Amino acid sequence: MRLWRRDNPLILIRLLWRAHRPSHTGSMQAVKNNFWLRRGYAALTFFGYVVTATQAEADAMNSGMTAMKRHETIHLQQARSTNDSWLRFYLLYIWYYVRALPQNRRMKNAAYWLNPFEMEAYGHMEECGYEQNEASEWRKYARMSPKERLMLLKKQKNST
Repeated sequence: MRLWRRDNPLILIRLLWRAHRPSHTGSMQAVKNNFWLRRGYAALTFFGYVVTATQAEADAMNSGMTAMKRHETIHLQQARSTNDSWLRFYLLYIWYYVRALPQNRRMKNAAYWLNPFEMEAYGHMEECGYEQNEASEWRKYARMSPKERLMLLKKQKNST
């Protein structure tokens, strides 16, 4: 087994080693590594890289701006808005996820869907150009309780 093969779970250590501050990260490169993605998730942002489950998804993201790449680029902008720190971004992400865990009884994967970072990214991933803005709408969601975010999310789903 080659250590740095693309589908090896340890490739993320290599990506972490090469990581730059969010403000020094340009276009995020997509890499394939299906070990770290749970079933049902297409991609994740990892220290300035987009990790995808398939090479076809990685190639599509590397060749142009797809809705999913825009979603992940919004996460890059969010990291820039958290004092330009990947560590602070991930700590806040985990904090909001854990705070919303009790809502999983009311809605499947609620801790994920109610994360303020995900609410902003999903809300604007279809808007061309939004990924170039200073993504700070997540702060509005962060001021809400998880129950309030759940009510807002259900209201948005019912209106579509």
